[in-house]
Amino acid sequence: MVSSSSQLIPRIRQWARELGFSQIGVAGVDLSGAEPGLMQWLARGFHGDMHYMAAHGTRRARPAELVPGTVSVITARMDYLPKGTPPGWQAIEFARLERPQEAIVSVYARGRDYHKVLRARLQKLSERIAEAVGPFGHRVFTDSAPVLEAELASRSGQGWRGKHTLVLSREAGSMFFLGEIYVDMPLEATPAVSAHCGSCQACMDVCPTQAIVAPHRVDARRCISYLTIEHAGSIDPLLRPLMGNRIYGCDDCQLVCPWNKFAQTSSLPDFDVRAGLVVQQLVQLFSWDEATFLRMTEGSPIRRIGHERWLRNIAVALGNALRAANAQQARELRVALERRLDHHSDLVREHVQWALAQQPG
Repeated sequence: MVSSSSQLIPRIRQWARELGFSQIGVAGVDLSGAEPGLMQWLARGFHGDMHYMAAHGTRRARPAELVPGTVSVITARMDYLPKGTPPGWQAIEFARLERPQEAIVSVYARGRDYHKVLRARLQKLSERIAEAVGPFGHRVFTDSAPVLEAELASRSGQGWRGKHTLVLSREAGSMFFLGEIYVDMPLEATPAVSAHCGSCQACMDVCPTQAIVAPHRVDARRCISYLTIEHAGSIDPLLRPLMGNRIYGCDDCQLVCPWNKFAQTSSLPDFDVRAGLVVQQLVQLFSWDEATFLRMTEGSPIRRIGHERWLRNIAVALGNALRAANAQQARELRVALERRLDHHSDLVREHVQWALAQQPG
């Protein structure tokens, strides 16, 4: 049995590495300093349709209220760049934006659903800890429940909050997932690290919709990741042209960040790119019926948006592609769109009609 926190933490780090995690930290549960900023963000409506953010309110900043008995939080980082990612991958990704008829899916979503990967491995890590210390109260999270993941990660030394609000690491950039284990045993907190963004605001400048309204402040209602994933209704017509060919998520603020030259590839095959999600034409993906969509996205985070939103997103991208198309390309795009004009969903039809109204040149 391990008798002290100082003995346990190194062992947790070793077990975590064996499970595919890249870094482990420990945070305390007093996040009161983060509450005013959280409440101000909610008061300004920056959470958009994510009503659960407001419903849970301050519980996000109070781990012991979410899981009674919690006195420490173990934080974990897992890198997700697929194996085989080449040098200069950021330029490769930006180049996709110059091919309007090619669909862009965010890098993190090209493999297996990270929720499943991290949750299972965090649970295994918890079991390893229990073998060493005996039964203990715990609960694992990854981008689930009211948890201030980025705040806990930055307080535990995983990195600092970039101006785009994501956690940045000098050793790994920002291309990683975060997970937590709330525990009922006291562990010595790992020190936070200093910020290293300086005067750089490349992430703010590159954002297609200017969703980063101030350093460390994102209006989710303008964010393409929010619009294509979290938002269930009609997309603001003023924002549609700014979405380009991004059909699920947006990586621009990460692609432009200088620290992502240090981004690490994953050791797990789970995040390898799935066939059918990269270097695919919008027209091809728009032709998927619901059964095909469900089959092609099985085990993928993309499945959570459902077929209706998938078609909505692609319709917007097709409209944007139509404006840049030559005569022959425009005919092909229109044929694809017209096949969905009688779709049973009002949402899909609305976006198809908007797309058809976009004129080449």
